[in-house]
Amino acid sequence: MNGLNKSNAPSASVVIPHFIFGALALILVSVMVFIADSEVFGAYFGNKLVAITHMALLGWGTMIIFGALYQLIPVVFETSLYSEKLAGFTFWITAFSVLFLAYTFWISDYTNLLPVAAVMMFVSLFLFVFNIAMSYKKAQKKNISSRFVVTAVMWLAVTELIGVLTALNFKYAFFESTHLHYLKIHAGLGFTGWFLMLIIGVGSVLIPMFLISHQLNHKKLERAYYLINAGLVLFLINGFVLNNTVLDNLTWIFTVAGIGFFGSFVYDSYKKRLRKVLDVGMKHTVIAIAALLAPVLVSGLILWTGETEGAFLQRVTVLYGFSVIFGLVTTIILGQTYKTLPFIIWLQKYQSLVGKKKTPLPRELYSEKIAGLQFIVYLFFLVFMIAAFVSGSLVLLKIGSYLLLLVAVLYNVNIFKIVMHQIKTEEL
Repeated sequence: MNGLNKSNAPSASVVIPHFIFGALALILVSVMVFIADSEVFGAYFGNKLVAITHMALLGWGTMIIFGALYQLIPVVFETSLYSEKLAGFTFWITAFSVLFLAYTFWISDYTNLLPVAAVMMFVSLFLFVFNIAMSYKKAQKKNISSRFVVTAVMWLAVTELIGVLTALNFKYAFFESTHLHYLKIHAGLGFTGWFLMLIIGVGSVLIPMFLISHQLNHKKLERAYYLINAGLVLFLINGFVLNNTVLDNLTWIFTVAGIGFFGSFVYDSYKKRLRKVLDVGMKHTVIAIAALLAPVLVSGLILWTGETEGAFLQRVTVLYGFSVIFGLVTTIILGQTYKTLPFIIWLQKYQSLVGKKKTPLPRELYSEKIAGLQFIVYLFFLVFMIAAFVSGSLVLLKIGSYLLLLVAVLYNVNIFKIVMHQIKTEEL
């Protein structure tokens, strides 16, 4: 943790609400999966599945990423956050918008409530994008990692713009193609442009830091950056202008090649690490990076089989979304929470006491036993859910939903244990 910049860190009151909301949203996601039951196996554009997806990606994943990124700006950009007041306001409007949006999808109100919810969501995400862009403008450090982060934020803006236009299209019908066509573009840019680019940008800083790895080849990150962005630009142009299947395949090749270079960078970090024993946070992270192989293979299967409709395509498409949301995004957040939130709280509670009193370590602010149990239960959840998708078994799906709820509860126990920590010191 010594590598994290303390001087420019924002107030903990800006960051902590994001983690609390995100943790509670994970419980809500698990309940929604349980209630949706067999509809989880249905069409990927079904109302309950779309509601679950948005709650998972926005209420759970993006909300915690917002909080963590506010804290990591001093590390990645080497500058303070542009506006803490704007960040605080953005939290409240985002929290309301996420719940409102998920509700409108859940009840299938696509013509009255959805346009309003989508516009509110767009405004909240735009405020975040503006805050980060202005922070980057005054950044002292503009290397490949910071470029990944700010580019991911720009792709978030594009993703949300397409999302709000698609939502408005339900009422005003100004697009020529079907809603599903633009939903595909919206989802593809969100998964790759926002989540993947951000994970690479932040991961390229934090993974070597936490593993204590040196002398890494950052040219691999440069190649990953240009390849993935080339794939995203091609995907966007093809989706709106050309609609050529061959170009879809080329987009996949560019993106996979970029992921390959990032994977090679992470492998080098792992091989050259000085910290040989991985804690629970880094175990999650290593598995998340390895899990990138799943959406690569599933998306490749969708593209190269040439399926355009039918039950097979629906099930495989849902499996693709699951592999991104839970195989990659959720796994890495569950792990990195234990690397970031304890330090944030420790900084708030103990920074002024360093050298004067004996203070606990950041990892002592949470229960490592609960975190370890959470890790094991989560692995079982992944196994049961993948088996459920492959077999179509409702029994396995139910077991998986119970396991996800248990993971969410264990995670929340540790989150609130960290957040509610009381100062404990001893004399030197």
